[in-house]
Amino acid sequence: MAITYLKQAQPRPAAENSDIRDTVAVMLANIERDGEDAVRRYAEKLDGWTGPIVVTDAQRRAACNRVSQQMKEDIQFAHANVRRFAEAQKATMGECEVEVIPGLIAGQKQIPVSSAGCYVPGGRYSHIASALMTITTAKVAGVPHITAVSPTRPGTGIPDAIVYAMDLCGADIVLNLGGVQGIAAMAQGLFGAQPADILVGPGNSYVAEAKRMLFGEVGIDMFAGPTDSLVIADHTADVETVAWDLVSQAEHGADSPVWLVTTDEALAKGVMARAQALIGKLPEPNLSAAHRAWHERAEVVLCVSREEAAQVADRYAPEHLQVQAEDLDWWLDRLTAYGSLFLGKETTVSFGDKTSGPNHVLPTSGAARYTGGLSVHKFTKTVTWQRCNSSASHELAQRTARISRMEGMEGHAIAAEMRLQPEPV
Repeated sequence: MAITYLKQAQPRPAAENSDIRDTVAVMLANIERDGEDAVRRYAEKLDGWTGPIVVTDAQRRAACNRVSQQMKEDIQFAHANVRRFAEAQKATMGECEVEVIPGLIAGQKQIPVSSAGCYVPGGRYSHIASALMTITTAKVAGVPHITAVSPTRPGTGIPDAIVYAMDLCGADIVLNLGGVQGIAAMAQGLFGAQPADILVGPGNSYVAEAKRMLFGEVGIDMFAGPTDSLVIADHTADVETVAWDLVSQAEHGADSPVWLVTTDEALAKGVMARAQALIGKLPEPNLSAAHRAWHERAEVVLCVSREEAAQVADRYAPEHLQVQAEDLDWWLDRLTAYGSLFLGKETTVSFGDKTSGPNHVLPTSGAARYTGGLSVHKFTKTVTWQRCNSSASHELAQRTARISRMEGMEGHAIAAEMRLQPEPV
């Protein structure tokens, strides 16, 4: 491809994940051994939290009462959109039954997991929307028990708006816990929760590593890295709009890449000229995070055609993919690798992050090449069953026995041939 990089990301420093892995491994081992006592120690040491771990019903009501009516209505609006989209997804998940051969009936069932653990980030930002995305989707999937955790603020606990969102979405238990200790508490079923069958939700590198280490013992939504976003734009796009869309995603953190892929050199140079000025309009700590992300992680790629731009986007496989270009239907049909797609200048990733409905827990670091984001499917087991009569059993037994012996599995052959024997009178 004849692409030109007008701006390239700096080489990433050597990975320093070993320290994180070691720290998380020790914490998980201590919590496995000492249970709730270890969790309380980590909550005090890391978050300065010495209050109760379980948020009581009375505390939930008090937190909800402190949330303004306008904020409640905004959260309700977003919750309704997330719920409606999850319900539409669930409607696509069918059960089936088919007669494979005469006398052999096989089928498929959709069974929700028994319990889910939803992690809601709350470090630099209070991620109200993450509560909506995780808990609501689990609820629509039919998960009977949902535990939610979020980091505490010193002296106050989980921010009131997050508690309100958790309560609205239907969390059964809310725990004043963040970090590795929150993940481990949900996995083990501490503080009255049921052990989680699946752990979901974004978090920092320690949370992500804890989920990775626990995967297998429990399910997880995905292996998550820093959030990333890519904008495709042509000559019809607006410089200011494109620049703000990139800057707004860069404020997630210093490690969050943002990419512009364009067929218009004037647009590319205009965005590069405006980005730093727009970053300067952000408050701290957003400003520092966006500044580093733009200077160290951002890339601007100039392409000669829209097909070439699509090829570049598919290669990046971004978490968020935004198209501000002509002929949006062409892009919808052509693009193949993204977590979520945002079409048109009237649509922004910020909508998807907060209120529009499709889930914002999405694959990062190129994982969109092979997986999608969080959905009701992640909370649901697609299982199969089969039943056959004696006629079908006779043919199955003969063919199964021959294949089994060819494979060297005599026990399988004998078990099959048992079905050839007449039933006792």
